Amino acid sequence: MATFVLIHGAWHGGWCWRLVARALRRAGHEVYAPSLTGLGERRHLASPAIDLDTHIQDVVGLLEMEDLAGVVLLGHSYGGMVVTGAADRAPQRIRELIYLDAFVPEHGKCLLDYAVPERAARMREEGEATGFVTPPPMSLWGLTRKEHLDFVGPREVKHPFATMSQKIVLKNAGALSALPRTFIYCSSPATGSFDQFAAKYRNDPAWRFHQLPTGHDAMILMPEAVTRILLERTARA
Repeated sequence: MATFVLIHGAWHGGWCWRLVARALRRAGHEVYAPSLTGLGERRHLASPAIDLDTHIQDVVGLLEMEDLAGVVLLGHSYGGMVVTGAADRAPQRIRELIYLDAFVPEHGKCLLDYAVPERAARMREEGEATGFVTPPPMSLWGLTRKEHLDFVGPREVKHPFATMSQKIVLKNAGALSALPRTFIYCSSPATGSFDQFAAKYRNDPAWRFHQLPTGHDAMILMPEAVTRILLERTARA
C-alpha cells in the first residue's frame, strides 16, 4: 500500500481529485487530497495575506500531524510550487514527487516568472489591485463538456495573489534532486505555461516523463489515465 498526497492547483480544491482518489483507494492505497487555505471547502478562510508559505505549511502540517512517511506527493499546476516547497522542508517523508502539468520552480522564482507573459500581466494587475485573481475561462483547462463545467464552475474560487507573487525559498536542493521525480504533460490543449517544463524534462534521465493527450485538468478529463500512471509508478517503486 502506498500513501498519496494530492495537491490541487490554483482556484481549485481537494474536490478536483474525487475520481482519482476514489480509484486509488479502491486499489488499496491511502489517499489525502487536502484543500489549501482559502480554497475549496476552506474558502471561508480566504485572505490576501495567504501566501505560498501558507500553502506549503498546509502540506507540511498534514505530513506531520498524520505522521506520514514514504509519501507519493503530487502537485497539479500551481500545486507544483507547493509540493516543491513541502518536499524541500520535509524530504525525509517523501518517496516520490509527481508534477501533473505543474510548475517546477527553482529557488528564488515565483509562479508569475513561469506563466505565459500576457497571462501573468493580467494576474498581476488584478492581484495587486484586489489581493485575489479571478479564475480564467474553464476552456483553458480543456473543460468544455456540460458535466465538467457543472462540476468545476460552482467550486472554483478566487485565488490569493500572494501565493503567485511570493518567490519560493529552497534550502535542500540536494535532497530534492535525490528524490524520484515524474512529470506528466497535458498536451491537448496545452495551456502554454507548462511546455517549458515538458521540453526540459522529456529527455532528462533523472526524470520520468509521461504525456497525456488531454487538457490541463487531466484528473477530471482523463482520471483513468492519471490513475494508471500513479499505479504504475507505485508498482515500480
